[in-house]
Amino acid sequence: MSLDVAIEAIGLTKDFGNIRALNRLNLKVMSGEISGLIGPNGAGKTTALRIVSTLLLPTSGTVNVFGLDVVHKAAEIREIIAYLPEEAGAYRNLSGWEYFGFMAKFSAKDKDELRKMVEEAAEISGLGQRLKDKAKTYSKGMKRRLLVARALMLKPKLAILDEPTSGLDVLHSYHVREIIKRYVKEHGVTVLLSSHNMLEVEHLCDRVALLNKGKIVAEGRPQELKEKFGSANLEEVFAKVVGLA
Repeated sequence: MSLDVAIEAIGLTKDFGNIRALNRLNLKVMSGEISGLIGPNGAGKTTALRIVSTLLLPTSGTVNVFGLDVVHKAAEIREIIAYLPEEAGAYRNLSGWEYFGFMAKFSAKDKDELRKMVEEAAEISGLGQRLKDKAKTYSKGMKRRLLVARALMLKPKLAILDEPTSGLDVLHSYHVREIIKRYVKEHGVTVLLSSHNMLEVEHLCDRVALLNKGKIVAEGRPQELKEKFGSANLEEVFAKVVGLA
């Protein structure tokens, strides 16, 4: 595994009017790792992901993605990342196969590459024969598997996933987590994801950063954090760090 720095944020601050969503946040994500930003709703997770994805400008501070500045090198960063928002949707009247084909056209250099991308996405999704059906017939879990596969079929250097299992049942959540873990192992992709489900992240991420009110209040490997704070799980760690326990 390469130990290059994939993401480095220094003093990252983002204000929306009078509201400070991120407060001098420092974050480092190493290449080839699955890193998680975890915390309650409103902690600043989505804001951080959008800045890394070049969709939002920081108020102050710097963020580099594989050495490229998110403000000045945004176009170059977009060539090497894939971003999946929490509220992303698929085109309702396209089948899974048609959706993959449509999305692959934006990146594929020729028909052969397009075909390989679509086949890769189909395998990642695990949706089998249901890919022939229109997306409007899919459950929420199936749509999420479709969208995660669309993000990963591009073989990005960095995949940024906002709440990838939000609202999914146990089986679909498990499948999405396994997709992410397997893909990182096979292709060396770096993943930065957000979640408010701390127990889930514990089993998925190599490293986690706990966010509260725009600040990182603790970070490290899940096992290290549990040992450091004498806790059974990351929820307990978070409660202790923010003074709830």
